Amino acid sequence: MTPTTTAGATADTASTTTYDDAVRAPGLAARSIAEGAGSFLVILAGLGATMLATETALQPTLVFGFAVIAAMIAFGYVSGGHFNPAITVGSAVAGRTDWKLVAPYVVAQVLGAVAASGLIWLVLSANAQLTNIQGFFSSASNGFGEHSAAQFPLTSAFLLEVVASALLVAVFLGAGSPRARRDLAPFAVGLTYAGLLSFLLPVTNGGINPVRAAASAIFAETWALEQLWLFWAAPIVGALIAGLIFRSVDTRRPVRASAQVLEAETPASAGATAQDTAQDNGQQTAQETGQQTGQGTARETAHQTAVPQDAPQDGPATAAEQPSGDAAAFFDKPASQGREASSDAPGTSGPVR
Repeated sequence: MTPTTTAGATADTASTTTYDDAVRAPGLAARSIAEGAGSFLVILAGLGATMLATETALQPTLVFGFAVIAAMIAFGYVSGGHFNPAITVGSAVAGRTDWKLVAPYVVAQVLGAVAASGLIWLVLSANAQLTNIQGFFSSASNGFGEHSAAQFPLTSAFLLEVVASALLVAVFLGAGSPRARRDLAPFAVGLTYAGLLSFLLPVTNGGINPVRAAASAIFAETWALEQLWLFWAAPIVGALIAGLIFRSVDTRRPVRASAQVLEAETPASAGATAQDTAQDNGQQTAQETGQQTGQGTARETAHQTAVPQDAPQDGPATAAEQPSGDAAAFFDKPASQGREASSDAPGTSGPVR
């Protein structure tokens, strides 16, 4: 039986873990597909419930929220679980997502949302009893002024959309923080989305997500496309606000910067003194280690004589043996950590493992 030192075991485990993370890290195509699939699920369930819900059915706002929860759990470990251009932009501004991923994510989200609304349009078109399909999509589209349920003007609609989007992005970033319970993040984001939609229903018919507004406007009457700009501009402005706030209060960057400055300002003499001290300590440690190794080897020999070699060993599981289904997979890594393996890799969170 070959003895293995603690340092050697740690090095082997770290090497295996790094190799596994590099192999499992999804590429840009996989991430984009996950964002498109998640957006398809959210829009298909939410928009379909908005247009076809009966009096006894679940409220459409809750359907949207539950769909977001399901999408984040199902696809968040691949892409980070955005499914909303506002969240993608806010995450990039906060330093959680690499900027090179923003455009592919947004394109995938739009395509997934339009595909979902297109499927709904095909299903409704196949029903001969439905003659005004545009009316169905118009009733589910976002609007302001005369197209607002309570006739709210442009300024009120824009302000509330900005505030609601900023709150949603803030919840996403806060729930995805390394100091938070990220296993609860999908529920926090989904329930927040449902609550904000309920509040915005009489104002804008519930917006917050630009691709949700685009998905219904494409098949609705012309006024929906004319007012679509607000439901892209307002959520992006709210996302910028939330992202900048989180970036400014992120205490990890100043700590790293301070450590680097202190290291750079250390005099050369201090380095030489530290080296001499390390040599003296090393010699003393080597002597003590030799004595402890001899005593430890004697005890191990006696123990191996009494216990069979194939006896189960107790102790904590190594990193390779621990379950990989952690909540960190739902969200993206901070940009400074993501460069070590793959940019914006899911798992630490994405939520990037």
